[in-house]
Amino acid sequence: MARPSALTPEQLDAAMAGLPDWSVRDGMLHAEFVFADFALAFGFMAAVATEAARLDHHPEWTNVYSRVTVGLVTHDVGGITGLDLELAGRMSALAMGFTKP
Repeated sequence: MARPSALTPEQLDAAMAGLPDWSVRDGMLHAEFVFADFALAFGFMAAVATEAARLDHHPEWTNVYSRVTVGLVTHDVGGITGLDLELAGRMSALAMGFTKP
């Protein structure tokens, strides 16, 4: 499978309009998701893990109690790609299915 190319700044700016929960920080797509408790945060992570495996693209993330902090970048191409945008969109959609405080 061919790896995607890094997005240009213009492409990234245009794509960010469709990802209101996300920002670009330190060269990565960044988001923080906060849930009502640890079980919901962990359930979200499990659901994302399934999607990430389907895309063969995996997040850098941490979980502390009810908060999941995410960074997405395609390391092997040295930048943010369409793969990162796709996973970010799926993560945002999945988060909607979990109760937030």
